[in-house]
Amino acid sequence: MALDPAVAAVRLAVRRELVDVGEHPVLVACSGGADSLALLIATVFEARNRPWHVVGVTVDHGLQEGSAEHASRVVAQMAALGADETVAATVSVEAAGQGPEAAAREARYAVLEEVAQRLGSGVVLLGHTLDDQAETVLLGLTRGSGGRSLAGMRRGFDAFRRPLLDLTRAQTEAACRAEGIEWWSDPHNEDPRFTRSRVRRDVLPLLETELGPGVAQNLARTADLLRADVEHLDDLARAAYAVLAVPLPVAALLELAPAVRTRVLRLAALRAGARDAELFHEHVRALDALLTDWHGQGAVDLPGKVRGVRRDGTLLFEQG
Repeated sequence: MALDPAVAAVRLAVRRELVDVGEHPVLVACSGGADSLALLIATVFEARNRPWHVVGVTVDHGLQEGSAEHASRVVAQMAALGADETVAATVSVEAAGQGPEAAAREARYAVLEEVAQRLGSGVVLLGHTLDDQAETVLLGLTRGSGGRSLAGMRRGFDAFRRPLLDLTRAQTEAACRAEGIEWWSDPHNEDPRFTRSRVRRDVLPLLETELGPGVAQNLARTADLLRADVEHLDDLARAAYAVLAVPLPVAALLELAPAVRTRVLRLAALRAGARDAELFHEHVRALDALLTDWHGQGAVDLPGKVRGVRRDGTLLFEQG
């Protein structure tokens, strides 16, 4: 019998991602949805003749009724699908100035990284697909968040890798059907209270209808094209920041190209203790105005009780 094309596509994506793993354990974050289950079973398949120890990890955010029971079901399913080891981690989600989705994501990544370190792994696979990437780019576009947001989700960072960013949600669901796997549909994905849910359910289908097929693929391609540019500018900014004295000399900052200078300002603010999730474009623009439109204005208040101040030809950051 011929191998189902969707199953083959998922396995190939996993195989390409894990060529450098060696003998380290491979963690697969699994919610019980089609994307992560397709990722898990493909990883188990690819591990047959490799020294990988496959660990399925599910995270209970405690945000839905019955979440603990759901986590137990996912653990049992991961074991039935052949994971060498399973882990259920419970986290406490505290918004602290950010939305519940962002807070849940932050807590989830933190506990996944903790589990990876405990197990001696440098690889955590995430099941985000091309559709997730398209939604992320579209959300970034509507928020006016700039190139970093339009560049979408990174294919890899720290221990995390996203093998399925070139595959669609339809492909992961087809792979699960072909393998006889039943998946869980998160009710939050259909809840109109959440912006991403509305984008997924209403906005992207409407764009596909009105503009023709391929909108999601084009949005994801935009992310890939912008990612290289954004990362290059970030590298230039880090290099520039590394050679500047602290406090930062205004004259040296003004010699930098604007795209690099604003990145240096953001980096300096973060190093001073500003909160990343709440440091927005308007904050960085106000800091830049201390350099480019100086008329004696006062300090710029930043999230995290930090202030940017121009004093004696330098830009410095104070706890405020």
